[in-house]
Amino acid sequence: MKYPFLISIPHGGVEIPAEVAGRFALTGKEIHWYCDPSTRTLFDFGGSVEATIDTPVSRMVIDLNRPPLPLPPRDPDGIIKVRTVDGRQVYRPGQLPDLPLIHRLMMRWYFPYHQRIDDLIDRYPVRIAFDCHSMLPYGSAEQNDAGKCRPLICLGNYGDENGRAKPGSLTTCPSEWIVHLAESFREEFCGTGEVAINTPFSGGFISNAHYWRKGIPWIQIEVNRALYEPEITPTYRPAAIEEQIAELRHKIWQILTRFWAGIAVEALMEESSRS
Repeated sequence: MKYPFLISIPHGGVEIPAEVAGRFALTGKEIHWYCDPSTRTLFDFGGSVEATIDTPVSRMVIDLNRPPLPLPPRDPDGIIKVRTVDGRQVYRPGQLPDLPLIHRLMMRWYFPYHQRIDDLIDRYPVRIAFDCHSMLPYGSAEQNDAGKCRPLICLGNYGDENGRAKPGSLTTCPSEWIVHLAESFREEFCGTGEVAINTPFSGGFISNAHYWRKGIPWIQIEVNRALYEPEITPTYRPAAIEEQIAELRHKIWQILTRFWAGIAVEALMEESSRS
């Protein structure tokens, strides 16, 4: 049985294309650290879902979860990074990609990723999409939650802490759905504040743009890296413990399938009440 899920993993890649190699002020380890390492393994549910999309390229080269405009240096944390989330310069002086290079990177990596999402939704019976990420255990210097401890799981649909639409805006999935999913996560991750909705992240460009384009519900999932990385610093990142990742992947999969079973039952009950 395949579940009607689309799994998007836009930040798991760590590769540096040749055309930007040597431009970075960051070391290889640091570039790796500022990505979402291990998410391509953590959210790999194989043939059990209708569709999965990921990328090998590092988000420090091109961020697929940002709008295509504005270009640097106007947005330092945009599609092309100028500074890291803790304020460090990404490129060596004079080595920030120019417009022709940015265009090549976007044509090679950015636009194909987004077109592929649309193609997958058109081709397969996808009924919900999950944009899957990891997050540091604490807010970094240039983020809204700087210095604050983060929950183990954050779910986002562009709404408030209850998943409801904010004034003048839309959510990328019904509030009942994200609350139901949060409850499923809380069954596994007990404790006050361990599972949050729209805090500290409410969603990115991918979930917002493709909800508008196709109308398929989207939920962004952020998993705290402390769940599978024993120590996390820019200069020291040990290999994630494979056993921990495998166990966490199994747990997340059980949560998603339990959530979807509940949604299916509710839909049947609603349909029955109308007939």
